[in-house]
Amino acid sequence: MSTTSLKIPDDLKQLAAGAARRDGVSTHAFMVEAIRSAVLAAELRAAFVADAVAARADAFETGLGVDAAAVHDHLRSRARGQPTRKPEAGRWRD
Repeated sequence: MSTTSLKIPDDLKQLAAGAARRDGVSTHAFMVEAIRSAVLAAELRAAFVADAVAARADAFETGLGVDAAAVHDHLRSRARGQPTRKPEAGRWRD
């Protein structure tokens, strides 16, 4: 494991120390976990954006897509626990 020096404002360090005490962990362990959580969230966001960009490119390439109103209806039905079929893609442009 490598050592890294991290300069943070005193007020932020005190907030982290207080949160660490409440969680029953060291300030160091709290900060390491905070960095780990931030990195994982950033990776998930990057994957989400990559998937969205690929889906958009696919939609433009194929001309197929699912009507937003049909998706909303499907999701509302699922949220209510009602049986529903996944909406099918159709042509959205000529």
